Amino acid sequence: MQTTIYYTAEDRHLINAAKDKARKERKSKSAVILSILEEYFMGKKLGEILCEIGCMNNKELSKSLEVQQKEGKNKLLGEILLNENFIAEEDLNRALFLQKKTKYQKQKTSN
Repeated sequence: MQTTIYYTAEDRHLINAAKDKARKERKSKSAVILSILEEYFMGKKLGEILCEIGCMNNKELSKSLEVQQKEGKNKLLGEILLNENFIAEEDLNRALFLQKKTKYQKQKTSN
């Protein structure tokens, strides 16, 4: 999965720190940045991650959690978010990647 990271001039010192760390650890700058992101998001819940990366807001998350509670805990939050059109499948995959989960795959329904 490809991830794009946007930064501004104010972030230049962070990028330089990542370059220095990459040189010291003999890794690519991308690998260092990715490991920092993974560490930051480790242990966070799916909804928290989606809100933090700007894919949805807290109001949408609250509504989805209410739906999940009404329909039972067996209903996955990601499925609810997709059904409510709060996020795109790409957003869900990105959040699951950061959460270290497997890629989202639609459930096959039998007729």
